[in-house]
Amino acid sequence: MSIEMHSRRRFLVGSASAATLTAFGTGGLSSLSAFATPSRLSDDGGSFVPYGAAVRSDALSADSSYREAVIVNCQLVVPESELKWLELRPAPDQYRFGKADAIIDFARQNGIRVRGHTLAWYGALPKWTESIATRADAERELTDHIETVVSRYKGAIPSWDVINEPLVDWPESAASLRPSIWARRLGPDYLRLALKATAAVDADAQLVINEYDVEYAGARFSAKRSALVQLLRSLRDRDVPLHAVGLQAHLFAGRTIDRDGLQSLLTEIKALNLDVLITELDVIDRELPSEIHERDKLVADLANQFLGAVHEVIRPKAILTWGLSDRYTWVPIYFKRRDGMPNRPLPLDADLKPKPLFEVIEQFRHRA
Repeated sequence: MSIEMHSRRRFLVGSASAATLTAFGTGGLSSLSAFATPSRLSDDGGSFVPYGAAVRSDALSADSSYREAVIVNCQLVVPESELKWLELRPAPDQYRFGKADAIIDFARQNGIRVRGHTLAWYGALPKWTESIATRADAERELTDHIETVVSRYKGAIPSWDVINEPLVDWPESAASLRPSIWARRLGPDYLRLALKATAAVDADAQLVINEYDVEYAGARFSAKRSALVQLLRSLRDRDVPLHAVGLQAHLFAGRTIDRDGLQSLLTEIKALNLDVLITELDVIDRELPSEIHERDKLVADLANQFLGAVHEVIRPKAILTWGLSDRYTWVPIYFKRRDGMPNRPLPLDADLKPKPLFEVIEQFRHRA
């Protein structure tokens, strides 16, 4: 739905929507301050790591077997695109919440938690944001967006990817931010503004910086890890609220996981008293053999390497894959196999049957 906005700072959820969201329960993260370490994504006191997946509102609505698979297998869901600016903001004075609301309502009805993705990102921005001309305009638009969206889902979304992919692919330092309207108009300060605005609206929300390409061997990936640590320390030193780091973990078959480098990063994150979430796990299988049994085994082996390296340093507070079933995956859009066979990057196949990757995730979920 679209909502005309006369004052985005004063946006209030209508009584019907508020009742729907409140019924979900707070599931909150209490008494947070800068660099706290909250963990309330599990309902069982932490005896297992909750598993979840990115979901699509249209598939949940149209595909009953997929919907049931999500209900059976997921303790968490994250909207794949429905909370991104491009979906929510067709115009500066409009918000379109219908698809996101549908996912929240689905989760509430089935006792599933929700993560929010994402509030400040260089990608998936509507064209109108290109006309943001000044620092004051950028600060107003970013802050108003966060206040409007986070206030709407306060109590329904206990964990947010506030900042997504802040660093360039080969950063020289923490200042090597991806070009975006936020970086151009606000500089590095956009990180502080986004995190503080989110905390101001929902003091119980877990605030996450989500990043990718930190697990591999090679100079570029080492530089990414170093810059990320610098960035986290800089936020800590300025007392900016932050509670966790999300490792996307889009694992590329053919790349080597740098166990020592990854574990060194995790040690630094742990020393900063931050939690770790695995937020977008899948395996890009374009380079793997055609034979399905062999390919599925290699996919599972790569995930096992990654999760094993993580678990030796820190137990993640959640493991999410970027999709549940090969029936719905972003991978073939960018990494279509040359042999013409379907990609198989996710825990369930296109027929919603579990694969070896599913078993690997289950093992680590229940590992102490």
